[in-house]
This record gives sequence, C-alpha cells and structure tokens, in this order.
Amino acid sequence: MSVLPLSKAVSSLSDRLSQLFDHSQTAGILQLVEEVSLPPLMSWLAAQQQFPKIYWQGRDRYEEVAGVGSCLDLQFAEAVDDEKLLQFYQQQRSLPRTADVRFYGGVAFDRRLESWPEFGRARFLVPRIELRRCEDKGLLIVNLNLSAQPLSEQISSAQEALAALQAAQPLPPPIKTDVQTRVDIPDFARWSELVTEVTSPNFNRDTPKVVLSRQTKLQVAQTPDPWTVLACWQGRNPTSFQFGFQFSPERSFISCTPERLYRRQLNELVTEALAGTTVRGLTEEEDEQLAQQLLDDHKNSHENQFVGTHIESELRPLSAQVFADEPLKIFKLNHIQHLHRVIKARLRTEVSDFQLLQALHPTPAVGGFPKASALQYIASHEGYTRGWYAGACGFLSSQLSEFAVAIRSALLEPGCINLYAGAGILTGSDPVLEWQELENKLATIMSILVDF
Repeated sequence: MSVLPLSKAVSSLSDRLSQLFDHSQTAGILQLVEEVSLPPLMSWLAAQQQFPKIYWQGRDRYEEVAGVGSCLDLQFAEAVDDEKLLQFYQQQRSLPRTADVRFYGGVAFDRRLESWPEFGRARFLVPRIELRRCEDKGLLIVNLNLSAQPLSEQISSAQEALAALQAAQPLPPPIKTDVQTRVDIPDFARWSELVTEVTSPNFNRDTPKVVLSRQTKLQVAQTPDPWTVLACWQGRNPTSFQFGFQFSPERSFISCTPERLYRRQLNELVTEALAGTTVRGLTEEEDEQLAQQLLDDHKNSHENQFVGTHIESELRPLSAQVFADEPLKIFKLNHIQHLHRVIKARLRTEVSDFQLLQALHPTPAVGGFPKASALQYIASHEGYTRGWYAGACGFLSSQLSEFAVAIRSALLEPGCINLYAGAGILTGSDPVLEWQELENKLATIMSILVDF
C-alpha cells in the first residue's frame, strides 16, 4: 500500500465510497482504510469543526489516535444498561479479525450517580473519521455503520464528513488564563473534618481506606482551547496517557494521567497498582532520596498494598493465572513520583472487557477499600459530582483494549475550568499533608494555565 499525503488519501477514500453502492455487507461497521502521511494529530484535531472529537495516546507512545464525528454513539445519561453494554460488547467482539473497529469512550467514576451533561454515566462511540499513528505508520479510516442506516445514506454522510475536513494548523502558544475566582470543593476546613472522620478508629475499622478528592473551580474570562492545553500538558508529562473527549463545542474533558486501568491483548492482560505519592527533588540526589523515603514509608507502601491485593483478588475469578511484580518500583512524573507495581493475568477465554471494567473499576487507588462502603462515603460526603474524573477512559476492540484512570484531568466549560485531585486516606493521614498532596498533583496543569 503506497503512502499518500492526507489530502490525496481523503480524495481516494471519497472515490472508494462512490464505488461502494453494491457492497455485499448489510450490517455492522464497514471500515475503509488508506495508509497516509500524517500531520501532527493534536494540531489536526484542533482545526476540525466536526463533533464529537476524540484523542488518545498511550503511555508508551506507541500509538496515537484522533477522531471526529460518529457513526455509532452509545450514551447512558440516566442509567447504565448493563445488558445493552454487554450486547454492544459482544457485537464488536464478533467482528472479523480483519477489521479493527474501535469504540472510544469512558465510564464515570460512580455510574450509579448522575454525571456531567453530554458525558453521562457512560458513553462510547465509533468515530466517523479516524487518524491513527502506530509507530511510523499512519492510517486514515472511515467507518460506516450499516446497522443504523442504508448503505447509500452512510456513504453520503461519510463523503460529507471527508469534504468538511480542515487542514492541520499550528497550535497557538499557550496563554496564561486570567483566573477571576477559585473555589475548592470541599474547602480546607471541610477537608480536615472528612480526613479526621475517615481516620477515626471506629470508621477505620470497617473501611480502612477512602480516597477523598477535591474539585477546584477556576472562573475565567475565556476558556482556553482544550487541545492547546492538552498538547502543552503532554509535553510536560510525556510518559503519561493523554486523552480528550469533546462531544460539543461547550464542554471538553482532557486528561494527562499516569495510571493504567488495564491493557488487554487477546487474553493477556496488564494492569497495575499506582498508589503512594511524593514530590520530585530539585537535584538528582534529592530526587533519589525522596524516592527511597517513599519506598520506606509505611503509610504509602500500605496504601499500594491495598490496591494491589484488591486488583489481584478481582482478577482471580476471571483468570487462569495472576502474578504481580516484586519489589515495588518508582514511577516518576514531572512534579511527583508514585509507588508502582505491575500485575499481569492470563484471562479465561470467555472473559469480556465488560467484565473487566465491572471488576477493576473503580480501584482502591481512586475509591477506597472495601469498595462499596468507600464509594458510599464519597457519594454522601465529598460535596460535588465526580463525573468522569477518576473514571475509566479508553477504547474497546476485538483484539486490543486499553483503559486509563482519569486522575489528572480537567473539565473545561464556558467560563470555567474544573480541576480534580485526590489522596488516599488511611490511618495516620494528616489533613495538612494530604491537602498539600492535592496541590502537588495539580502543580503541572496549574503551571500551564495560570501565573503564580
């Protein structure tokens, strides 16, 4: 397959669509692919006027995806229909192995509760048009949903979407945002009350860990472009997952998160326990000293152990084999570093991604332990709607699925930037130190957005 410039690949696909009217496939997703020389994907995505927009880049930087429009869009605003999700999963799992149809989306932190407008408790879509980079190979993909409309209507919609594509433009340099007001929910006084309650012996006996979090609302005169912010964030923390969902011009959710929920390739699964945090040092010597202190710290190693043990216990009923790396390692980011333990499993043949999401999400790293009581406490006391913050975001496909946990994230709305951070609260947690941990976790995105 020859590699075409993007503009010629678009013309080629439009021509191929014109010749599809007698295609024999009558249901499911039909996918047309051209190998292409790709522009910078974030710049291309920012230039597009079609919605939804999605972006995904894995933590290993092996693959990058940008997509616009949708040929299938599953939204769950009021309640998540488990049977419908399972049905949609089984349909995509049964697709021919020659097709690489992907469903991009996410599940809210607590899907039992009301979530954000447009995002809902869960939402997954197949983009109309995708650009994918896998190492040095670029693909332009058009998806047609033959189960939704007759082939002729899908062809017309796809040709219109191709014709509406805009050329990539250089992203403007990031401009510091003028913050008019800042509101923290909960504020420090309420935070201190919550930490004191969660660490009390009576509470701690039944629920030894709760991950409390905070929403920081920045009222701004002008909301920045989400893709410019995400590109800058990506440059600061290149070893994180980067993703974004903009379902309409009004709202966008972006994340630059270090935490993998899981990666499944056929029946081989990789997940991790990422819990326990400290700052980075100003020198290499100080940085290593802080890392060693983190490894030696009982509270943080205990927190990581909670997460790892829970993940292993949830995977065992679904797996033929589960094993965890020893000893603990350090995962370094721009401003902070975490305790990190890799967990692998060989899944049973019949296990689906749907079951994995149910079992693994939310992990004790973002919810607490035991899961049920920790989530109930968060829902009753935290004081705001988490929505997709700390949710599971990624993609599903028949051969490969990957989800990240949206812990370093921002929801951008007209006149408002919402930032989120959390901290695991166990016996011995100090309200002042945990509040400072929240500030440390927001340091990178705050340095992009505002002048200190």
